[in-house]
Amino acid sequence: MIKMDEPINVFGEKLTTCGVDPITGFYRDGACNTCKDDFGSHTVCIETSQEFLDYSKSKGNDLSTPMPAFNFQGLVPGDSWCVCAGRWLEAEKNGMAPRLHLQSTHIRALEIVPMILLKKYAVDLN
Repeated sequence: MIKMDEPINVFGEKLTTCGVDPITGFYRDGACNTCKDDFGSHTVCIETSQEFLDYSKSKGNDLSTPMPAFNFQGLVPGDSWCVCAGRWLEAEKNGMAPRLHLQSTHIRALEIVPMILLKKYAVDLN
């Protein structure tokens, strides 16, 4: 069994659930938990938008088409989903970054995306 990193968010607090309908995360546990074997760093909890879903599909990662064989219903705008930090950053550079939930974004995302940039897209900041 792969040892999971401590479930800590970008604020150094307990990582909160990202999404359970559909169930998300590298571990499919509803959270953006990660480990050394998560080469994509599925650590950023986004609120999906149609623009991001279209962008992701254009980059070869179709998140909107249902795949019943994998028990995946496909994402629709408004769903919460753990995405790779690098893909989110790439989307941001191309003007396609979706909003995100900092409380549910793993601290390891900061290895790839600066906090100031994450805060710019945060849904859960006052």
